[in-house]
Amino acid sequence: MNIQWYPGHMTKAKRAMEENLKLIDVIIELVDARLPASSRNPDIDRLGKQKYRLILLNKADLADERLTSAWQQYFSEQGMMAVALDSRSRDRMKIVQQAIQTVCKEKFERDRKRGILNRPVRAMVAGIPNVGKSTFINSLAGKAMAKTGNKPGVTRGNQWIRLNKSVELLDTPGLLWPKFEDPEVGNRLALVGSVKDEVLNPVELAIYGILYMREHYPDDFAKRYADWPDGSEGWQYLQKIAELRNALKKGGEPDDEKAARMLLDDLRSGRLGRFTLEEPPVKEEPKNE
Repeated sequence: MNIQWYPGHMTKAKRAMEENLKLIDVIIELVDARLPASSRNPDIDRLGKQKYRLILLNKADLADERLTSAWQQYFSEQGMMAVALDSRSRDRMKIVQQAIQTVCKEKFERDRKRGILNRPVRAMVAGIPNVGKSTFINSLAGKAMAKTGNKPGVTRGNQWIRLNKSVELLDTPGLLWPKFEDPEVGNRLALVGSVKDEVLNPVELAIYGILYMREHYPDDFAKRYADWPDGSEGWQYLQKIAELRNALKKGGEPDDEKAARMLLDDLRSGRLGRFTLEEPPVKEEPKNE
């Protein structure tokens, strides 16, 4: 399934982000812990080369814990601090605030040497649509400061939010990039809901999810629905789900689209258990000459 979605307002948002970079000290980038590579916009890496960086692996409560730890180690090896969290919970927010102070340590030392004291860190919160930026900001601030929603594209404009004397945040709209070079990236993003469902084929996407879960998390999937029939294809299992969930057309035929939407909702909500769609790149060992 070839997925492309790049609304016109994102071009404007990208330009605004470039303009605002000169105002900030650190980029706080939220990624989806279930797909930490695919949910990173390469434009943010390119635009933020000279800025301090903090990666937040959001929705970690829905992700495979073992792989979340592996991704934290990977980002650390790339020189970026990574914190796993569920942005709906305020329990981890103190850790995030401490992480902001840690990654900006050089800035504080530089300010001190210049005689500048107590200047707040100015942070840009960035990430692709539906990764939980607004929910994170509201949890960090302790009240509803930013618009939230459960679908891509809720935040359309930039807004400054003063958290305390130490930190000011700049919220930015979610940014996708114009083209997914790897079709798998588009499929993974669609599976977790980072691409609008209106532009998707739910049946194809559900079958993609079925085949992935059958390979990597078969027990969790079977626990929710049923054991995998021997030799069955993805579409056959989708029809089995339709029968089990009474997603039927008149006459008793399986309603593939209705069953697909049910499955996608179960997958995204965590009712199928915790899963991660990609592993960190394997570190290449140096070759012996």
